[in-house]
Amino acid sequence: MVNDKKNWSLFNEGSNEFQIMNEIQRAKIILKILNKTYPTIKVPLKSRNVFTLLISVLLSAQCTDVNVNNVTKKIYPKYYKPKHFVKLGQKKIEKLIKKIGIFRIKAKSIYSLSKILIGKHGNKVPNTFEELEKLPGVGHKTASVVMSQGFGHPAFAIDTHIHRLAQRWGLTSGKNVIQTEKDLKRLFPKKSWNKLHLQIIYYGREYCKARDCYGLTCKICSTCYPNRKKPVKTKKA
Repeated sequence: MVNDKKNWSLFNEGSNEFQIMNEIQRAKIILKILNKTYPTIKVPLKSRNVFTLLISVLLSAQCTDVNVNNVTKKIYPKYYKPKHFVKLGQKKIEKLIKKIGIFRIKAKSIYSLSKILIGKHGNKVPNTFEELEKLPGVGHKTASVVMSQGFGHPAFAIDTHIHRLAQRWGLTSGKNVIQTEKDLKRLFPKKSWNKLHLQIIYYGREYCKARDCYGLTCKICSTCYPNRKKPVKTKKA
């Protein structure tokens, strides 16, 4: 059961909005709008297998998906297994991904994790959070994407965009990405997590942009908060 007093302290904006709709009701409306807007969804990062998906997600940190795809489309036809990247070596990997931000750090991670996959995992990407997050350059968000998109395991990857939108939509206090993940997993059905992660990202890019909607004009914001007048300030991840 939702704690009304708790939610009021988190989301009151000087109006009677909470009396009209609580977070569970908002979550149902949001899911309905997203499913109608994006009945089918494509994985934005191009990959050839689970290993190349892992590499692409690692490369996407502080970089756009479009830029990653433009770089990897010249790499994956020839290099798509851990042994390929170990044979290349760190310096050659750097040359291949030099158009991507912090490419030297990422090249080191790719080379190191490729060696680990060969030595400890039989050339395969592990399918558990625990083992994935032990790999160089792989944090919880990257592991979540690989688990959901690579293995079909229910996971809810939270990046800065989802963290921002969840606050605008009154689904979390915005304390940190860990809390946001817990809140979204609590509010949405487990079977929806993998698709919902991508739906929220696409919706944010198209309709609820950081410097456009401000929590006022898109369909989700105007439906969930019809009386909202002032732009919403969100906490960074």
